[in-house]
Amino acid sequence: MMRPDDFSRLELNLKATLENYKYFRSLLEPQTKLLVLVKANAYGHGAVEFGAMMQRAGADYLAVAYPVEGLELRRNGISLPVIVLTAGTDFYPEIIETRLEPSIPNLYSLRAFAAQLRELGLKDYPIHIKLDTGMHRLGFMTGELPELIDYLNATPEVKVKSVFSHLCVAEDPSQDAFTLEQIALFQQNAQTLADGLGYMPMRHILNSAGIERFPQYQMDMVRLGIGIYGVSAVPGKKLTPVASLKCKVLQVKELGPGDTVGYGRWGRAREGTVIATIPVGYADGIDRHLGRGAASFSLNGQRVPTIGNICMDMCMLDVTGVPAAVGDTVTVFGEDPTVEELASILGTIPYEILSSVPRRIERMVIR
Repeated sequence: MMRPDDFSRLELNLKATLENYKYFRSLLEPQTKLLVLVKANAYGHGAVEFGAMMQRAGADYLAVAYPVEGLELRRNGISLPVIVLTAGTDFYPEIIETRLEPSIPNLYSLRAFAAQLRELGLKDYPIHIKLDTGMHRLGFMTGELPELIDYLNATPEVKVKSVFSHLCVAEDPSQDAFTLEQIALFQQNAQTLADGLGYMPMRHILNSAGIERFPQYQMDMVRLGIGIYGVSAVPGKKLTPVASLKCKVLQVKELGPGDTVGYGRWGRAREGTVIATIPVGYADGIDRHLGRGAASFSLNGQRVPTIGNICMDMCMLDVTGVPAAVGDTVTVFGEDPTVEELASILGTIPYEILSSVPRRIERMVIR
């Protein structure tokens, strides 16, 4: 029977995860709660595996994007409070049954959720009110707060557990003025909500970049996303990458002058060119723009460039002059190369690369 490490796997370094967790925890006051985002399959790392690690590490909350992600956590024994950031309206019965906590961005959603609770005879169900302070994606605008407060006060079925907003440029020092405007508006609107309700819900606005750059605004809780996975918003701050995408060499062959490699014949061999084929392709998150030598991966301690086009399930590496044999391990990203390096080649952000690793790649927790 084939073991996961015989083919391709995403290794999750438990030690690195805990080091990153302790670093961000060290930036917070003891009473500040820490929420960890495990949406999009924990940014590609494996939501169940990562959620379990965060539960053991002492996180106060988890957050997912969609209800189905929260239901997966519950099915796999994750008991931490879980906020569903994009709850929609179609899964309210399942959300309630599994004690997930919805983000509420508008009155339509609030009325629909309250109606579902009313049918079940439930009261004081925890919800999280999303405020729009400048992202202009989801959330209540300032002018909508009076109607929101009136409805909440007339609706015993729900209890506002927290009020939050989302910073959109916290990582960019050139736009700190806008970030501070967002924070000020959030504080003002959160206070307006609290005054209207007669109690202050938990407040949270800082994301990973915000925790590192604006810890003075941590308030009652912070939301840790990409930082826990090893990507920092602070230049020069070296977090430890949690995930390493690794695979085994399937075949090694020597080519002659004029031979070509891959679809479209874009790979051109020289005298003595040696190539190695590995079992990851664009269906595994290896963007096609990393082909044709744009990126290089690590084999036996040396960098080897891609050659030819990236295929759906495989890609080829030019290993000329580098010891290579069937079964040798190739690191696509991890400590060398880093996901930041690949993101730079592609003109994108590390989030996209990490979250593109599909579920068919086995996740393995390395202790």
